[in-house]
Amino acid sequence: MVEASTTDENLPLRRLGFLTIGLFDPADPAAGHEDTLRIIAHGEELGFDSAWVRQRHLQFGISSPVALLAAATQRTSRIELGTAVIPLGPENPLRLAEDLATVDVLSAGRLNPGVSVGTPMQWEHWKDALYPDTQDQEDFSKKRVERLLDALAGEEVSDLGGKQGVVETYSRTVQPHAPGLAGRVWYGAGSRASTEWAAAHGMNLLTSSVISAEVADDFDTNQRAQIDLYRKAFVPDPRFGAPARTPRVSQGLCVVPTDHAKPEQIRRYTAWRAERSVRDGKQFGPKKTMFAADLVGSSAQIAETLVSMAAFRAVDEVAFALPFDFEAADYLQILDDIAGTLAPQLGWRPGTPAEPAAGRLE
Repeated sequence: MVEASTTDENLPLRRLGFLTIGLFDPADPAAGHEDTLRIIAHGEELGFDSAWVRQRHLQFGISSPVALLAAATQRTSRIELGTAVIPLGPENPLRLAEDLATVDVLSAGRLNPGVSVGTPMQWEHWKDALYPDTQDQEDFSKKRVERLLDALAGEEVSDLGGKQGVVETYSRTVQPHAPGLAGRVWYGAGSRASTEWAAAHGMNLLTSSVISAEVADDFDTNQRAQIDLYRKAFVPDPRFGAPARTPRVSQGLCVVPTDHAKPEQIRRYTAWRAERSVRDGKQFGPKKTMFAADLVGSSAQIAETLVSMAAFRAVDEVAFALPFDFEAADYLQILDDIAGTLAPQLGWRPGTPAEPAAGRLE
């Protein structure tokens, strides 16, 4: 394990995950979906604790992560499966709850739904197709999340229950009911207000490579402040059960270890990093949006950088993001190096117990 300070030693990374966007060729979409499923299965073979899928609407990436993860449940048996994240603007919370519960049942309780809210991206270009009659009445606020949590927690969504006539039997609650699923819902937050709201509603926190600069001019200080705020404000929801009483935080940075990469891969990775580095340390737009620096290099170099970061030292779960537009072979090499070389240097071992923990606090 890399030692950053005396307060960090003997406090290992406990849960290792990865995140993929699942790109595909529009002329042959099946191949890209199949690659994503194989990558998830490969992650399980390597001992990863979780695999997460991004969602992209009207792009050449996974548009239906819940459907894809339903397939992944039949190819895996241990790895947890997550969405990071499903924007709830285009979703009906009740219908989404049915789909999520179905996948959770198929996975034997391995689903970790991550969600966010807000006006759908590029809304003005597809609102007529999405909500042709109600676009002016749609509520894109966090009430959508509350509706989803209520449905997953088993609150009544219908006033009709029991046997009706001689054949049909109805439930007042979403079916199937997946016990514990509501306590495994994560919120993707980039601001302090959203972070505090998620904590007050007993949700887990997905903190990523994007954040609003609200307390300082550097990314790491803002993210560490976000994590500290979340843990301070966390209030467990008694409906979610005992396992959900401990707040969970997962950090999602983009890391590309090169230990076993071919020279041609290293050249492409380095060029990719250089192209994106123009964002480093800068703030964008009225929300002062900042992006974390992508980490490319040997596992030893990346580990040294990670343990120097205050935010990383405050978490014991990660979902390292795979770059958007690499090849399937690149992803396999990166995952192999993360699980085989990088993560062990951070103290992670396959088969680490999966119970929630409060985090590696300084």
